[in-house]
Amino acid sequence: MTDTETEVLVVGGGATGAGVARDLAMRGVDVTLVDRGGLSTGTSGRSHGLLHSGARYADADPAGAVECIEENRIVRRIGGACVRDTGGLFVALADDDPAYYERKRDACREQGVPVEELDAEGAHDRATGLADDVERALAVPDAVVYPSRLVAANAASAREHGARVRIDAPVTDLLVDDGTVVGARLDVDGDGDADRVVRADYVVNATGAWAGELAALAGVDVEMRPTRGVMVALEYDGLGPVLNRCRPPADGDIVVPHERQVVVGTTSVRVDDPDDYPREEWEVERSIDECARMLPGVADAPHERTWWGVRPLYGPDEDARGATDSGVGEARGISRGMVLLDHAADGADRLATVVGGKLTTYRRMAEAAADHVCAALDVDAPCRTADERLPGADDPAVLDRFVREFGADAPSDADVVGSGPAD
Repeated sequence: MTDTETEVLVVGGGATGAGVARDLAMRGVDVTLVDRGGLSTGTSGRSHGLLHSGARYADADPAGAVECIEENRIVRRIGGACVRDTGGLFVALADDDPAYYERKRDACREQGVPVEELDAEGAHDRATGLADDVERALAVPDAVVYPSRLVAANAASAREHGARVRIDAPVTDLLVDDGTVVGARLDVDGDGDADRVVRADYVVNATGAWAGELAALAGVDVEMRPTRGVMVALEYDGLGPVLNRCRPPADGDIVVPHERQVVVGTTSVRVDDPDDYPREEWEVERSIDECARMLPGVADAPHERTWWGVRPLYGPDEDARGATDSGVGEARGISRGMVLLDHAADGADRLATVVGGKLTTYRRMAEAAADHVCAALDVDAPCRTADERLPGADDPAVLDRFVREFGADAPSDADVVGSGPAD
């Protein structure tokens, strides 16, 4: 069995894990990032790819809305071709509550989310094919983010700053010595047995919906409450902006435009196992039917691909938020904030878990985790991830090469960056 050493081992190669590795490496920390498969193959690459402006959360989670608009601007600045600047509309139909529209508008203004009111004609001018009963809309700076490119570019940046990135290297065990986590065992040859030990001064659990499983290897209980959501890519060209239904969050209330497709979704149903859960046809049908209320043309649009993602929700946080699960797609809280857990008090010192959050705020989550690790390791260096553009940001071909190199191709943006898996 081969041993290697690193200062920080980051487990989980989604947006947050790759972001943590980049942040720490830019501060001069020796980092190793590992994932059981290719990067971006968990939650990040199976999302709808919406770069939130904060408008979705402005009325119910003001702090979350402020975080979103701040990070929206940063990700646009550093991400280049990882982002498509489409703008977004919150569309109010004739039977939608006008008071909700007004609360949303006022909350956006209060939280600093740029918002423009449009009448029906103005909304139709912005988005081709809107329903006839659209009465008005709020224009906000939503955008589309391509997760495969974003994650791969973060990993490439981490590597440029000295980090090691290992894909197809599942962690089989965490090493605990007298209450301190000192590393992990990896299976790098795919036979199910540990054949590599990575000794580390600190371990970051960034495995998302699988955070409970990894923490359990150190004897720690992290109560996750994952929910599944479906996304459906349909052939539809020329939409323009992201569409959000101007009503409280519910199934089938987002349409995300790609180049010649749209992605509609989503649902929210609790699952017990993030690797093994049912995929229900009603979720597909409901998402299409509800999104067709805003954009009728999607009702009969040719189907391109369908995939499900699993949200990395922290159980106690969801309980406090009052999330429920009816079994028919209503396992929804008000918002999904970041949770950073230091496990020293759990008998696993030098282990931290970061879960929750949104793809839009991945960099902010990574910064918080990196700050925590640097404090533990007495590293005095500032975060620079908001200031330095990602490698390849100006060249889609370079970004797509990173995607291939790190096995980061995923269904969220398969029509943009190349072929990706679908369920």
